[in-house]
Amino acid sequence: MSKPPARPGPKSAPPRRPLTLRDVSELSGVSEMTVSRVLRNRGDVSDATREKVLGAARDLGYVPNKIAGALASQRVNLVGVIVPSLSNMVFPEVLQGISEVLEDTGLQPVFGVTHYSSDREESVLYEMLSWRPSGIVIAGLEHSESSRAMLESAGVPVVEIMDTDGTPVDSMVGISHRRAGRQMAQAILAAGYRRIGFLGTKMPDDHRARKRMEGFEEALADAGITLADREFYAGGSALLKGREMTAAMLRRSPDLDFLYYSNDMIGAGGLLWCLENGIDVPGRVGLAGFNGVELLDGLPRRLATMDSCRKDIGRKAAEIIAGLLPGGVVGGHVVELEPVLQPGDTIRRV
Repeated sequence: MSKPPARPGPKSAPPRRPLTLRDVSELSGVSEMTVSRVLRNRGDVSDATREKVLGAARDLGYVPNKIAGALASQRVNLVGVIVPSLSNMVFPEVLQGISEVLEDTGLQPVFGVTHYSSDREESVLYEMLSWRPSGIVIAGLEHSESSRAMLESAGVPVVEIMDTDGTPVDSMVGISHRRAGRQMAQAILAAGYRRIGFLGTKMPDDHRARKRMEGFEEALADAGITLADREFYAGGSALLKGREMTAAMLRRSPDLDFLYYSNDMIGAGGLLWCLENGIDVPGRVGLAGFNGVELLDGLPRRLATMDSCRKDIGRKAAEIIAGLLPGGVVGGHVVELEPVLQPGDTIRRV
């Protein structure tokens, strides 16, 4: 699998300055001592002053330093890694790639999970930044205003991973999910399928699945075709849910000839349901998922999918944080990897 070279940003870009109590003091109009008391929840401070200080800190993206004065460098050798889930087979491979690269650098990854919640992401990010890590790796490009303010003011390398369809705070490593959706649609259409349904989980909170669906629909529209049906589920990526969603969709729309799943786990559940119910795959109904997880190797028929470069994404992100990319420049990188379509046994051969 070929990977385009990293595109480093300009070396002359000045480093971002970490925010201080003085910045909060100047914006809020109160003394640094009062700011410190508010942020440490110490001392007698009026409610109006407290709100003024907390509002200024929130607007700036300021996070209090829990280790201030403990270390001369004001940094610890931790790298904060924030992902939406550990309950499926996708993100553990990303974490493995990160850990392998950082193993001999003196940097130690620490992990936080958001469960696809922007509020939870704010909380995890706040706690991690309060320990003044040496870098942040965070899944996705979509964040709340507060999270983005914290990332922009962190004063350390920030790498947003898994996605390149957007503008990063600092660096990003991933794939174009819109392009991946388009490529899958083109392969499905080339095989002669026309009545197509989409089944997705964590919608719309899983922005990458949403972008794949958008790219998928764009390619269908280019061919004069629209999605015939769609089914969404707010839970995780489970085999059982894939079976249930597939059964519901095919009962509702029995003329569908292809089902495109937002991930391999629900796709595998759909494949097992089709085979158990005597449905000819890929003749009567074709199927495809996304991610290329190892689980597919143990299925009675290999599900069509697309490798999402998970471990390589983790490795590249860690290389950026550790300054291991050519030139030694830390920050300002855009690394876009190319996923590979794996047709398996569930798309008709053309």
